[in-house]
Amino acid sequence: MTSAPNSLSEIEDIADLGIHLSDGCRLSARVWRPTDAAKSPVPAILEFLPYRKRDGTAARDELTHPWFAKRGYACIRVDMRGNGDSEGLMADEYTQQELDDAVEVIRWLADQTWCSGSVGMMGISWGGFNALQVAAMRPTPLKAIITLCSTADRYADDIHYKGGCLLNENLGWGATMWSYSSRAPDPELRPNWRELWLKRLENEPFLPSIWLRHQTRDDYWRHGSVCEDFGAIRAATLAVGGWGDAYKNTVPLLVEQLNAPVKGIVGPWVHKYPHFAVPEPRIGFLQVALRWWDHWLKGLDTSVEDDPDYRAYVMDGVRPERWYAERAGLWIAEADGATSQLPKMTMRISDTGLGCTDPLNRRIRSPQHCGMEGGEYCAIWLGPDMPGDQRADDALSACFDSPPLDEIMDIVGAPRVRLTISADKPQAQLAIRLNHIHPDGASTRITYGVLNLAHRDSHAEPTPLTPGQPYQIELDLDHIAYRVPKGHRLRLSVSSAYWPLVWPSPEMAELHLTAGEITIPQREPATSDECAFPPPESEEPRKVKTLREASNSRRVETDMNTGEIRLIIEDDFGLAEDCTHGLISGGSAHEAWSIHPDDPLSARGTCDWTQEQKRGDLDLKTETSCEMWSDAENFYLRAAISAYENEVLLFSTLKEDTIARNQL
Repeated sequence: MTSAPNSLSEIEDIADLGIHLSDGCRLSARVWRPTDAAKSPVPAILEFLPYRKRDGTAARDELTHPWFAKRGYACIRVDMRGNGDSEGLMADEYTQQELDDAVEVIRWLADQTWCSGSVGMMGISWGGFNALQVAAMRPTPLKAIITLCSTADRYADDIHYKGGCLLNENLGWGATMWSYSSRAPDPELRPNWRELWLKRLENEPFLPSIWLRHQTRDDYWRHGSVCEDFGAIRAATLAVGGWGDAYKNTVPLLVEQLNAPVKGIVGPWVHKYPHFAVPEPRIGFLQVALRWWDHWLKGLDTSVEDDPDYRAYVMDGVRPERWYAERAGLWIAEADGATSQLPKMTMRISDTGLGCTDPLNRRIRSPQHCGMEGGEYCAIWLGPDMPGDQRADDALSACFDSPPLDEIMDIVGAPRVRLTISADKPQAQLAIRLNHIHPDGASTRITYGVLNLAHRDSHAEPTPLTPGQPYQIELDLDHIAYRVPKGHRLRLSVSSAYWPLVWPSPEMAELHLTAGEITIPQREPATSDECAFPPPESEEPRKVKTLREASNSRRVETDMNTGEIRLIIEDDFGLAEDCTHGLISGGSAHEAWSIHPDDPLSARGTCDWTQEQKRGDLDLKTETSCEMWSDAENFYLRAAISAYENEVLLFSTLKEDTIARNQL
C-alpha cells in the first residue's frame, strides 16, 4: 500500500445512489467521487455487476474505486437489475435488457452535472464481458473500456462449452448464481426488502436449464459474442488476463482483431485484478489503468498509444503444484500484434514420440475418470485448484514424448494439433494436453484443449461420426507463455475422456490415431524483462471483523465396493461483519463430481450452497442445491431453494428439468 499524497482530491462515498431507469426500475449505485465534482466535473468509470456491492465485491471495490476517485474520477459501482440492492428481476446473463440498462446508465452518468460527459467502463469476469458487449453498442459517451478475464466468444470460450463439449462449469457456475441471486437486499437500505426478496425468489431463473437448451452455436450464443463483429467496438480497449484463469485466449484475440485502439496484458494470475492477484508477481494495475483513463477520458498525453500492443509474462517451467504463491519468469513485449507473427515449429506425432517420422497407429480408450488432475476450469476461490502432476492422467492416455530439448523453448501462443482420427462410436470426445516432462518424470500441464468430435466441422451444425471412418481434425490448444528448460521433454497426451472438466459422451469410445502433428509457436527466448510495470498500489482494505475464518479443500475419494470415484470440493468463505455499515455476511459451498471409470452414464454432479446475512435481530439465510445426471438420450436437472428468516422457512421451491442431448 502507498500513502495518498496531499495533492490528491478529497472524495465522498455515497453508499446508495438511486438511478431510475426509463421503465421505473431503481438501480442502486455506490459512488466514490471528488467532493468538488459539482464545480469541476470529472469523467465517470462504471462497473456494472450482479455480484452485490454491499457485501459480494465490497473488498475489491474498496481497494480500487476510491484510488481512482482521489485522482479525479467518479467511480460508480452499480448492482444490476434483480441483484443486491437494486429493484427488478434478472432473467439471464448478458440479456439485451442488461445491456440496454447499462447503456441507459452510461447516458445518465454523462448527463450529471458532476460528470464531464466522458465515461469509461471497467470490469472483471461478468463486468469484463458486458464492458465489451456494451462497447459494441457504441453509446456516444463511452470512450474507453478496461476488460479483465473476459471472453469475446460466449459459446466457445466461456463456462458453458469448450470445443463443443459441455463444461461441468455450466452446472457449477449456474449453481453459484442460483445461490448468489437468492440473497436478500440489505434491510438497512430497502424498507421493502422482504417484498423485493420474495419477488426475487419467486422469479429466480435456474440458468443451467437455459444454457443447456442451447447445445450448439445458435443465435443465443451469437448474442453478446463480440467476435461476431469486432468492428462494432470503437471504444479504446485495454484487455487484461491471466494464465491461471479460464479465459486465456481473449487478450491476444482482441489485440489482433479489434480496429479500435487496443492493448493487451497477460500475467501469471488467476481470476483476479492484477494489483492483488496471485500467483505473484503483481503489477501496478491501478497506475496502468489511470494512464489509460487519463488519455482516453481526459485527453491527456500519457503515451499509452506508444505502449507495446501485447505484454505477456513467460512463466518458467516448474514442477506441478496445486497452488503457486509465485511464478518465476519474465515479461515480454510485442510492439505490433500479439502472437500470430511468431515463428512456429511443427513436430510429427508417431508411435515413437514427438518429432519422429515413424508411422502412427495408436488406439485410445481412456477410463472415464481421466482428467482428475486437471484442476479447476476457472481458479477463483484460491484453494488447491491448479492442475496437479499429470502422470496420473498420462497413465490413462496415449502419450508421445519428444527427445530432450537442445535449448530452452519459449512457447508463446496457441499450439495447434492436427490428427487423422477415427472412432468406433458415433459420438466421441478428444482431450489433448501439452505437458512439460521433468528429468525425474514429473509432468506439468502447459496447455490443453478438448473437442467433441461431432463438432469437428461446425459448432452450429454438428454431425455424428461414421464409426471406423478416418477424419482430419484440427484443434487449437489454449494460448500460453511458458518456458521449457533445456534437457527437459515435451509430451503430447491424448485421451478420450476428461472428467470432471467436461461431461462424458453417452458411450465409451475407442479412438484410433493414424497420423498427426503439433505446431508450436515459439519466440526467441528473452534474457531479461522487455517491459516494466510500476509496483502494485491500492487503497486501504475494507475493515471487517472476522467471525469465521475461510477455508478451502479438494479431495478425491474411491469407493472400493462400487469402484465409483468422486471429486469433492469444499469452500467455506467465512463470516464477517462490515465495520462501516454493520452487515454480517458469509457463505459456504460443497460440490461433488462422481463417475465410474467404465460407465459414462454414471456421471453425476451436485452443488450445494449456504448464504448467510445478519443485521441486528435479523438472521437471513438461503440454502440452495443443484444436481445433474444423464442417460443416453437426456440430461436431468434438479434445483431447490429454501429461504429462512430467523430460522423460520419463508420460501421454498423445487425445479426439475429434462433436456434432450444433441450430439453431446
